[in-house]
Amino acid sequence: MTKWDKFFDEKIREIAKEKIIRDIGGGVAFKKGLAGYEDIFKGKDYKILDYNPKYHPDILGDIHNLPFEDESVDAIICKQVLQCALNPNKACEEIYRVLKKGGKCYVEVPFLYCFWCNGTCEDYYRFTEKGLRYLFRKFSSIEICPIRGHLETIANLFPYQNKFPVNVFVRLARLMDTILEKYQSKKQVSGFRALVIK
Repeated sequence: MTKWDKFFDEKIREIAKEKIIRDIGGGVAFKKGLAGYEDIFKGKDYKILDYNPKYHPDILGDIHNLPFEDESVDAIICKQVLQCALNPNKACEEIYRVLKKGGKCYVEVPFLYCFWCNGTCEDYYRFTEKGLRYLFRKFSSIEICPIRGHLETIANLFPYQNKFPVNVFVRLARLMDTILEKYQSKKQVSGFRALVIK
């Protein structure tokens, strides 16, 4: 398990300990890497919010104007959503507003990553670590984990990464990143995962 996968696992388990959980921009429940975690959310008030009715979310709404009372939510998942928001700063202010004091938000954003647009949402932004820290500046703490090293980030930009021989290069790049980790900046990466606490 990679460091960033371990970070994801630990932080999603922390989120799942909370009672009122909103998965903002989650589309369909337990997608976007959450499929193996459905059991730990049982018995929780876990709901999906999405602006696209096509996904049949529990709550139809916009991240720029969350339909929740102030300080009413224990935890939020915001995985690969902020790059699709027209105003990420406003979106983060809304997350701050609706979280209870001590509430947690798991966030994931791209940095050096392919442009994508699947027709159901747009792709507007990429985020540096400093940019992510600025967006969540009002929060009491922010813990950030980079996704991929330098070489795997480059390999990840190639098309057909799941096909031979590109997938061999991706695996080799990950191995080389592990060997060269102490010489690499943690800022030239594919993206970032973070846990922020209000």
